[in-house]
Amino acid sequence: MDVKLPHLGEGAESGTVVGILIKEGDTIAKGQTILELENEKAVAPIPSTVAGKVTAIRIKEGDKISVGQVLISVADEPGSTPKPAAANVSRPPQAPEAQAPERESIEAADDQTPPQAGPAPVAAPSIRKMARELGIDLGRVRPSERGGRIVLADVRAYIQKLQQLATQPKAGAAAKAAVAPAEQIDFSKWGPVTRKHATPLRRVIIQRMTESWTTIPHVTQFDTADITALMELRKKYATPYEQKGARLTLTSFVLKAVVNTLKKHPAFNSSLDSVAEEIVIKDYYHIGLAVDTEQGLLVPVLRDVDKKNLLEISREVGDLAEKARTRRLTLDEMKGGTFTISNQGGIGGAHFTPIINKPEVAILGLGRGAKQAVVRGEKIEPRMMLPLGLSYDHRLIDGGDAARFITDLLAALQDFPENDLKV
Repeated sequence: MDVKLPHLGEGAESGTVVGILIKEGDTIAKGQTILELENEKAVAPIPSTVAGKVTAIRIKEGDKISVGQVLISVADEPGSTPKPAAANVSRPPQAPEAQAPERESIEAADDQTPPQAGPAPVAAPSIRKMARELGIDLGRVRPSERGGRIVLADVRAYIQKLQQLATQPKAGAAAKAAVAPAEQIDFSKWGPVTRKHATPLRRVIIQRMTESWTTIPHVTQFDTADITALMELRKKYATPYEQKGARLTLTSFVLKAVVNTLKKHPAFNSSLDSVAEEIVIKDYYHIGLAVDTEQGLLVPVLRDVDKKNLLEISREVGDLAEKARTRRLTLDEMKGGTFTISNQGGIGGAHFTPIINKPEVAILGLGRGAKQAVVRGEKIEPRMMLPLGLSYDHRLIDGGDAARFITDLLAALQDFPENDLKV
């Protein structure tokens, strides 16, 4: 019997093997985790769908695998003869000339690409449904997977190609020739170097950050909040919160203040639907928290923050941060955010310009709080000041909107109600 990679969820058609937890000859149970698969930024356990003795492992760590691909072969009885490799969907590595062609680059793309001849393109039902809804002919989409299989990344590339062609003049031969391919530099000419492969997580981060920075016009609004009184409240209630199993941190206060401010400024809790040319204002408040881990940046999402008290928020912040650092976050726990907070205060630094977590339209960056001499009335007093940086999508949010938002956020932090802390 062959165990194949099951459907991983909507929009997830492939992943990278980061751990194989069995070996040939092992006896496994149905439902037992046999490998760990990294998809997007999450690591998911993949269970066996059958029980028996492992006769062959068809994948290795580092392989990128797709839904339906054979993972292992299992004999239902001890001593059963394993199926010959020829009967397995898994294929041996192909020679370079037989590998699937690389996806066509945008600069070489032709907006009159003819449909591919032959049988209907191979694609998952979710991909076909999306193509029907968007009016996309899958016959015009260049597949990247073996066997001519079309995955979500191929459809995205095709849509991006159409968008590029729609917003630029039709490129002639001279214009195409002017677009130079990326140049690979030999840095070893100037001294010793060390090269290492980008991890699957790092590749996702590279892709997401590039897409966000190149498609969203970023503007950052800076200010500094006086959190002296807020830190006194934290000191007063830290012990009662610890007794309830929660750690009261600055992030908890900021989450509460941000949600109250978002309610006054709904444009910051929205997204742009470019296809329908509509602004989608969300009536829910799911806040992403950027977490620095050894593997890279992860952004778990706290759902319905507006419906939770500060004690519940503090517990959930701790739980999600721990799951992020141990790579136990599921893909669903990193989706659906409406606004993101990036707190670098624990590391150091002051103001910075965070990059928006697309498809959101704003992100708040927190620097390290520090005591500063502040003029209050006719006196100069030492106050704890918190650097803030609010990056926003200038297509939907104007400068005046951002100034009003951060002014209201400052007030929410500086006049934080003590009643919200009581347990």
